[in-house]
Amino acid sequence: MQGFSAQRCLEIFDAQLGSRHLDLAARWLRSQGKGFYTIGSSGHESNAAVAAALRPTDPALLHYRSGAFFLARAGQVDGSDPLRDVLLGLVAATDEPISGGRHKVFGRHDLAVIPQTSTIASHLPRAVGVAFSIARARKIGAESPWPADALAVCSFGDASANHSTAVGAVNTAMHTAYQRMPLPLLFVCEDNGIGISVKTPQGWIARTYSGRADLRYFTADGADLPKVLAVAAEAAEYVRSQRRPAFLHLRTVRLMGHAGSDYEPGYRKGDEITADYGRDPVLCSARILIAAGVLTPQQVLDAYEAKRSEVLALAEDVAESAQLDSPGAVMTPLRDTLDDAVGATRAAAASPPRAHDATPVTVAQAINRALREVLADHPETLIFGEDVGRKGGVYGVTRGLQAKAGNARVFDTLLDEQSILGLALGAGVSGLLPIPEIQYLAYLHNAADQIRGEGATLQFFSDRQYRNPMVVRIAGYGYQKGFGGHFHNDNSVTAIRDLPGVVVASPARPDDAAAMMRSCVCAARAAGIVCLFLEPIALYHTRDLYEDGDDLWLTPDGGTVAEIGRARTYGDGRDLTILTFGNGVRMSLRVARRLADRQIAARVVDLRWLSPLPVADILAEAEVSGRVLVVDETRAAGGVSEGVLTALVDSGYTGAMARVASHDSFIPLGDAALEVLLSEDTVEAAAIKLASGGG
Repeated sequence: MQGFSAQRCLEIFDAQLGSRHLDLAARWLRSQGKGFYTIGSSGHESNAAVAAALRPTDPALLHYRSGAFFLARAGQVDGSDPLRDVLLGLVAATDEPISGGRHKVFGRHDLAVIPQTSTIASHLPRAVGVAFSIARARKIGAESPWPADALAVCSFGDASANHSTAVGAVNTAMHTAYQRMPLPLLFVCEDNGIGISVKTPQGWIARTYSGRADLRYFTADGADLPKVLAVAAEAAEYVRSQRRPAFLHLRTVRLMGHAGSDYEPGYRKGDEITADYGRDPVLCSARILIAAGVLTPQQVLDAYEAKRSEVLALAEDVAESAQLDSPGAVMTPLRDTLDDAVGATRAAAASPPRAHDATPVTVAQAINRALREVLADHPETLIFGEDVGRKGGVYGVTRGLQAKAGNARVFDTLLDEQSILGLALGAGVSGLLPIPEIQYLAYLHNAADQIRGEGATLQFFSDRQYRNPMVVRIAGYGYQKGFGGHFHNDNSVTAIRDLPGVVVASPARPDDAAAMMRSCVCAARAAGIVCLFLEPIALYHTRDLYEDGDDLWLTPDGGTVAEIGRARTYGDGRDLTILTFGNGVRMSLRVARRLADRQIAARVVDLRWLSPLPVADILAEAEVSGRVLVVDETRAAGGVSEGVLTALVDSGYTGAMARVASHDSFIPLGDAALEVLLSEDTVEAAAIKLASGGG
């Protein structure tokens, strides 16, 4: 143990013992019908030495087998009771201090441990974003919760290292370092050689990650505590001083199987299992401490039994802890987040509008102006994505923003949606306001789990102690006159319609585009909420409404804020209510004018918000006419109209209802696209039928 104090090694050994007995207690609790989570850290306890090499102010995103790391870090901060914290998580107790009984996670705000759930490398893009933001916040003069010389650390397994999310995150870290931009990130691969029942080929991790430019590789055998301490300290010093990423390959074993009902002898031979016992890090640390004269064999046994008694006593104490007992209790973080977001935009909408230019503009110009305001008003704002910088976006929406705000705040990224959203997630939790762009709606599906599994869940699983505010701009929908095919004309929003805790905005008119962008920024800053901002590509540069040259789609930006969850109504017709959004607004307004020639007075209601739907406005406008036509440019299956009609039924509406939507088809190239997309003729025919008593 040369170079390390006996006290330090004893502290690490204590964390290892605590982690081992937490695993045993988890199994005991489950056998008593009291516990609900048994993915343990046994065999991985050498990660406690990694924690010892870092500071408690270094943000950490931990693998589910990093229990000893968590305990060792907690030992660096006074006043924590990590054994009880973990046990409370195992029994899903409401007193558990990070998630409040919603999941067993390693997380503590005062320990800078950002909670992760059952991660399969999905947290690595966020970790890259956190590391990036440590330096970028200082560069742009924004406040950050992390010290200027902090590093970020993320741990994961050898099986997860093969996931595309992990590969993309490592590539992004190297890509950033290659450009000589600071990225202080320590990847820790806890390699036990197996993923559930699937073996990792021997030597694969070393072969894949050693010797790579722009990623310094370190390795240590988890059975050798002094070696892990030395190598982890060396890796941490490299990352901290050089502000560059490193990969720490920690070779471990997995003891007691994967989790829960996993029966390890069903896929591993007995001699394979018992061979790992000799590399048990708890046993190996005990041997080292005995050999160094720090402890006697009896003292080791006494420490082991004392820790067993301590943990079991705590387990018995927490076994009867109260759990979440109602939908409202479970959903409190989601409800409060949305309430705060709506409340903030309601207050902003009631305030006098800001000074504005009364010149009529297009949708693209309105968004551009709103983004200029955000950059000027909020110095913590970052705008980034593919082509958003010098080019100003494929459709020119961000043109001129980089020249105005500088390339530290408006910049291009590599072409990887997982990395773009991960950067936003890391920036958001680091005190910044990210506004990433996903170039086309279809591209969001490449990385939807960064929203579903990471962004939307953070406040839920941290009881709002951690937040990742962001406004994700997404160019989407169809009607691009045949251009591009299904990857540029995507009308599917199914993947984002049912995400709890996410706001989905869908502006159609220029003034709404600006007002709703202000709303989303207001909500993100006030409530830390994730906002998805769907921009209709076909309307970006549209000028006319009814006839060529009428310029009636242009509107001045009124400098206003739109309250989240409130619709906008055009006209006061009482014969028919048309509920729509996006491209459907322009289509429906054109149809409504033709219906007037038939003596059918229709009102057109722009939903504007797809989540939360403006249910009160939907019902009120529906009751006016007693006839509702939902005009939905998305697909019939899984489209927006399903939710609108359901909301009407659930609210007790008894009038006539009908819907028209695009076909359940991918969008082909050329004019064939118009065969499967919703048309004005279809809308008009359905409106006439419904207004005439059909439906």
